[in-house]
Amino acid sequence: MKIFAIGDLHFSGEPPTKPMDVFGPHWQNHRERLIASWQEQVSDDDIVFVVGDTSWALRLAEAVSDLKTIARLPGQIYLIRGNHDYWWSSAKKMDTAMQHELTFLQGHGLAIGNIAFGGTRGYLCPNDTSFDEENDTSIYTRELLRTEAALQEMEQALHQNENAESSEQEAIRILLLHYPPFNDKNEPSGFTELLTKYKVDHCIFGHLHDKNSFDRIPKTFDNTQLHLVSADYMDFKLKQIL
Repeated sequence: MKIFAIGDLHFSGEPPTKPMDVFGPHWQNHRERLIASWQEQVSDDDIVFVVGDTSWALRLAEAVSDLKTIARLPGQIYLIRGNHDYWWSSAKKMDTAMQHELTFLQGHGLAIGNIAFGGTRGYLCPNDTSFDEENDTSIYTRELLRTEAALQEMEQALHQNENAESSEQEAIRILLLHYPPFNDKNEPSGFTELLTKYKVDHCIFGHLHDKNSFDRIPKTFDNTQLHLVSADYMDFKLKQIL
């Protein structure tokens, strides 16, 4: 079993109702390119994390076409919400709409054997150029709580698996976010504190689409490996995490 990740698919139906090449020629036919690379890289036994901004749809019913396209691709697929996923609804409604063909994570975590993963959207961090203290602090705080809830569920799931399987394999913890876990100055945040507190091995995120951001993201924070997987940054290929 391999583990892959990708973010910011920005699908909008077929043919696309919102072609992404308005953001540059590198987005030309990005949907077809991404699907082709996914089919080439991933087998049915693998895990794929999609870390937000999956569809431009505004309502769940409108997003189903894009979600069905993803569900037909190989792998066990887990999604978190991005800032543009306005279609995102309750887990029950999304599960019903997709007949459990995809797994939606929102402040939740689980474990498969010794590998635990979970996450939520995350948010802008204090002292970011775009952070508005009056309007953003409460959302930031809420997302920290959701992130810690996911990490706690991951720990519980690992403990249950250890008891059930008596596994001696070392645990691997993977946190999924849409936003980076720090501000645009790469300063520590509540999210990075959680990475350290829960000994997260891999933090996967997207959201960023400009060269300055691509260049500034470090490879590690403390003992956590950081993975920026925005689709355009990845040249529309999935990144293998494990």
